[in-house]
Amino acid sequence: MTKERIRPIYSELQGYLSQAPELEEVYVYDLSLRGQYNETINELNEISGKDYNRFQIKEEDIVRSSGDIRVLTYRNKLGGLIAKLYGEYFFDEIAPFSSMPGTVINQTQQQSQSFQVQMLLEIQSKIDEKISEFEEGTKEKSFLDKIKDSLSPIKNTTELLALILKTGKDFGLTVEQILNVLK
Repeated sequence: MTKERIRPIYSELQGYLSQAPELEEVYVYDLSLRGQYNETINELNEISGKDYNRFQIKEEDIVRSSGDIRVLTYRNKLGGLIAKLYGEYFFDEIAPFSSMPGTVINQTQQQSQSFQVQMLLEIQSKIDEKISEFEEGTKEKSFLDKIKDSLSPIKNTTELLALILKTGKDFGLTVEQILNVLK
């Protein structure tokens, strides 16, 4: 229930961030911004029963001479609060920032797995193509058969290279011969 009561505030904060000045601008000149932002945090405190006051814009965040707020300070506090709410309440949803660590890690893992599958399929295809070039009973054909049968548990290029070199050695092939077989 708390999650659904916090969702409008979470969305409001994301809206503030989407409208925040870019870092090229040094200061936020809107004096009403501080009050509105801090009121939103007070509402969040009340609904959640937690204390998010460390994300508020305080007196020490204001430039004395002009009354302005540094854009970096504002964006850091706002982004930090959104990330904290995401971690506490909305972690099972799409991350609000495209560069959130979980998203990057997950995307990298998926890309890595996709690359590994593609690499293994290409190796298997290459073996299928080359295997017919060698006569039954030759060490080259036996080598290719053994590699083809051993591909399924391979998880990365290091394991693949180790498999190829070890199998080649087991069949008495030199590195140069292995390269010639796989060309």
